[in-house]
Amino acid sequence: MKIIFDAGHGYFTPGKRIPDGSMREWEFNSKVCEYAKELLMGYAGVIVKFTHDITGKFDVPLKDRTDIANKWGADVLVSVHANAAGNGWHSGEGVETYVDSSKPKDAYDLAVKVQNQLLRETGRRNRGVKTADFHMLRESNMTAILPECGFMTNKEEAALLKADSYRRKCAQAIVNGLVEHYQLRKIVVNLEVPSDYAYELALALEWAKENNISNGERLNEPCTRAQQLIMLYRFFNLMNSSNK
Repeated sequence: MKIIFDAGHGYFTPGKRIPDGSMREWEFNSKVCEYAKELLMGYAGVIVKFTHDITGKFDVPLKDRTDIANKWGADVLVSVHANAAGNGWHSGEGVETYVDSSKPKDAYDLAVKVQNQLLRETGRRNRGVKTADFHMLRESNMTAILPECGFMTNKEEAALLKADSYRRKCAQAIVNGLVEHYQLRKIVVNLEVPSDYAYELALALEWAKENNISNGERLNEPCTRAQQLIMLYRFFNLMNSSNK
């Protein structure tokens, strides 16, 4: 399954920041995407990609973002955002999740699950699942949702949006919703891998899945010669194509 994450807006997008200038929206959005990807590495058959520039140095235009998702053939797109009510401090608060104005059934059902998980993880006010004519939802060819994880213009929620613990809660909520909706299956790894190499193993699994060398399943089972030949064949094809 191909899941694409979009960190809404870029680092330099005008106005997308906390009123006192202490955080830009991209800082929150990109971290949630990063943490969600880390969590999804542990699920069978899942490949994750980003539409945004992970360095924050370049603001990828909206059309380019949906073009990336459509060309890749993603199954689902999640555009992560933090909300705002005007440019100064405001009493508006809570979390909400958007789907396109046409209200696609799969997107709406997924949005309901993600919204419920956001409420469970964050404890913030429920603003519900809503529809809107947003570019990321309208122009993407796959199931697409846009969660708004709190208000930058609310002093209490602005402090939360800056906290790493809250960002991780939002990422966990989004992943929980995806897992519930698509019945994703967690990979059980019983290999005796030193803790220093656990993250490297996760990256290796992600690389193998993304390049169609292995689906990352049954890691503890013996590998037949036929399976070894197939993986070697896929690997050398990958190397040859990258050298052209």
